[in-house]
Amino acid sequence: MKLTDLAGLLERLRSPRAAGRSVALANGAFDLLHVGHVRYLQGARGLADILVVAVNSDASVRRLKGPGRPIWPATERAEMVAALEAVDHVLIFDDDDVRHVLAALRPELHVKGTDYTPETIPERDVVRSYGGRVAVAGDPKRHSTTALVELLARTGAERKPG
Repeated sequence: MKLTDLAGLLERLRSPRAAGRSVALANGAFDLLHVGHVRYLQGARGLADILVVAVNSDASVRRLKGPGRPIWPATERAEMVAALEAVDHVLIFDDDDVRHVLAALRPELHVKGTDYTPETIPERDVVRSYGGRVAVAGDPKRHSTTALVELLARTGAERKPG
C-alpha cells in the first residue's frame, strides 16, 4: 500500500536512501483529480528516483479553499493519487503548508506546479536550510479544480429544468 503516515514513510525510505536513491516531495489538495495534476506528478517523478505526495487533510483544504471544499474526503483523494503510476508514497497532512513534512522528511527536492517559480515556492527556505532544492514541474497552469467546480456548477445550472 502506498498510503502511509510520516513515521512509516521515514522507515520505508531508509533503505532506498542508504542505496543513494533521491526523493522528491510534491503536495496539494487533489480534490478533483485532473490532467494538470497528472502532468505535475509525472513531471515531479521525472526529477527524482522516488516521488512522495503529501495530500492536504480535509480540515486543511477547508481552511485554504473555503466552504464546500473538499469535495472528496482525504482518504479517497489520497487513494486516487496513490493509483497513479508516477507516485511511490502518499501521506495526508493537516497543516496549511508542508513545512513540517519537509523538515521531517528532508527530501532532496521539493516540487511545486507551474503556478509557482522557484523564487515563489513558499517552503523554499525550509528546503534550502537542509541543503535541498526546489523545482517546478508540469504543464502551464491551464487546469484547476476551482475552475472545474465553477464549470460544473454553471453547466449544471444551465441544464436544470424549469
